[in-house]
Amino acid sequence: MIEKHNIIGLMSGSSLDGIDIVDADFWFDGKWHFEIVAKDNFDYDDEWRNALSNAFNVGANNHSPLQQLDYHYGQFLGQTTKRFIDKFHLQPEIVASHGHTIFHRPQEHYTLQIGDGQALANECGITVINDFRTEDVLKGGQGAPLVPIGDKLLFSDYPICLNIGGIANVSYDVDGQRIAYDICIANQALNFLSNKKSMPYDKDGLIARSGVIDNQLLNTLNSHPFYSQNHPKSLGREFFEDNIKLLIENRDDIADMMATFVEHIAIQIAKSIDDVKTCHGASLQILITGGGAKNKFLVERIQAHTKHQVVVPSDDIIDYKEALVFAFLGLLRSRNEINVLKSVTGAESDSSSGRIFHPNR
Repeated sequence: MIEKHNIIGLMSGSSLDGIDIVDADFWFDGKWHFEIVAKDNFDYDDEWRNALSNAFNVGANNHSPLQQLDYHYGQFLGQTTKRFIDKFHLQPEIVASHGHTIFHRPQEHYTLQIGDGQALANECGITVINDFRTEDVLKGGQGAPLVPIGDKLLFSDYPICLNIGGIANVSYDVDGQRIAYDICIANQALNFLSNKKSMPYDKDGLIARSGVIDNQLLNTLNSHPFYSQNHPKSLGREFFEDNIKLLIENRDDIADMMATFVEHIAIQIAKSIDDVKTCHGASLQILITGGGAKNKFLVERIQAHTKHQVVVPSDDIIDYKEALVFAFLGLLRSRNEINVLKSVTGAESDSSSGRIFHPNR
């Protein structure tokens, strides 16, 4: 009889749109399979959204406020997870949490995802695995992206997996090895612009569709040296603050800037995926997930720029794929199996990464 493992995954992305929670069964019969049992999203209230956003400005060396936020956010994640477990009458083996990224500076061998694992475990009463990035960063890797192991083992039917959240990233196989990297800032910028219109996001890309592309801004965005760097490479909020926010924060032609930024994202994505080798030049299917998959205008512009075929899956996969894969990362860690690939991150070796916390009964 094939053994099934029931795992919960938690994901909080850089776009600050809330916590995605998935409970899923996983089983292995020579290939990994999954089935989503329950899922939910918990929006941040203004207090949490501001606390998480402002933590970036506290500074990496200001430990006391960050430690307090780390602990209280862990409690909050645990309480939220407990509500989820009770709501759907679940009995998970493990809770795997991405946490929320405050700093990501792999060039300094430093990355910080808050959400104290012990506090989380104590609140929900389940063994917790978190801090999936640090070990890889200490091995000289980017510590990101982490989802490609799930792309390779859970979504192998799709040659290219593209996720568009706060940051757009891609993964695919080259000669049997998975590679992946961050492409560009995506919803971090689009949501920043939407907020100027007192809207959390641009539904269906309607505002962007109404705008006119600013070619000077587009050329400035596309000419950044990051886009000509070889992978592995990754982005954090630091890139948005230092390179993009300065270009858009003092302008009021919101629709034009959004149209321009959508075009920028589409161009950078197409540049990244059109080099993927195909047999006789045939197009490949691209699985597109994350909040950007619901931006109809953005999806149209990506399709207009790439020779490959964009596939938009069900809402369950669009909304919860990252949380699902973090559940899977937790399962692999509990089995001491590789869950972070050096071919993706550039680290000196693969890792079975993540810290394990048991609840204090």
